[in-house]
Amino acid sequence: MEKILSMEGLSVYLFLRLFVLLVLGAFLVVWLAKTVKNRVAKKYSAQQGLIISKVILYTGFSLIIITVLRELGFKLSTVLGAAGIVGIAIGFASQTSVSNIISGFFLIAEKPFEVNDIISVGGTTGIVLSIDMLSVKLRTFDNKYVRIPNETLIKTEVTTITRFPVRRVDISVGIAYKESIARAREILIKTARDEPLCLNEPKPMVLVTGFGSSSVDLLLLAWSEKGDWLEVKNRLYEAVKVRFDEEGIEIPFPHVSVYTGAATNPFPVNVKGGKSRQQGKKE
Repeated sequence: MEKILSMEGLSVYLFLRLFVLLVLGAFLVVWLAKTVKNRVAKKYSAQQGLIISKVILYTGFSLIIITVLRELGFKLSTVLGAAGIVGIAIGFASQTSVSNIISGFFLIAEKPFEVNDIISVGGTTGIVLSIDMLSVKLRTFDNKYVRIPNETLIKTEVTTITRFPVRRVDISVGIAYKESIARAREILIKTARDEPLCLNEPKPMVLVTGFGSSSVDLLLLAWSEKGDWLEVKNRLYEAVKVRFDEEGIEIPFPHVSVYTGAATNPFPVNVKGGKSRQQGKKE
């Protein structure tokens, strides 16, 4: 009877030890991972903080699982041997996953982009949320969650929009053929210089990009910090319209001119049927 009670007491004690080990160990691992992630992100970058936190999480939970198995009486060599066999079987069965993991190491080492960068892959553009071993997670500007496998990123052209601290703002505008290009260029450059979010260096400039069907096409090139790019683009478009209206410069809309032959004479229009209507009234 005493032996049975001692066995029951031992089982309860073992259960409590394992429970405390799992709960307390998991709490400490998660707390340590979050603390290290925040400090590394502030000192270095968000991507490095994310990588280090994942290493802490995986290592910590692996140690907890191994400790629990040892407390339950499993031999570590047997567990590792079984894990190795299972790992080999899973590796052969999931070659795509292995390829994504290897590609993930290349992405982490090469660092073509980091967490919080804006990238464009194929037809998808969004903010990088995380760079994991199998995939990269994006949040698009219309708030969609997109997962892109690492292997796809290695094989596909990726554009990192926020790689550099400044970006160029392109403003396309057309002026009527009767307007002076030099005067329009002067107004456009002054508009860019008057915008407080535009940078003085590199200097804004205006290019003539072509002769359209109804306008001379101009391109205003201005620079801003990458965080102000969208706001600067919108404000410049509004400012250009206001300044052109104030200066009396016409921004033409598409129209079609019809000529007769090679000469630029008006197209003759003859109205018939007026006489017949008068005769109809007399009758």
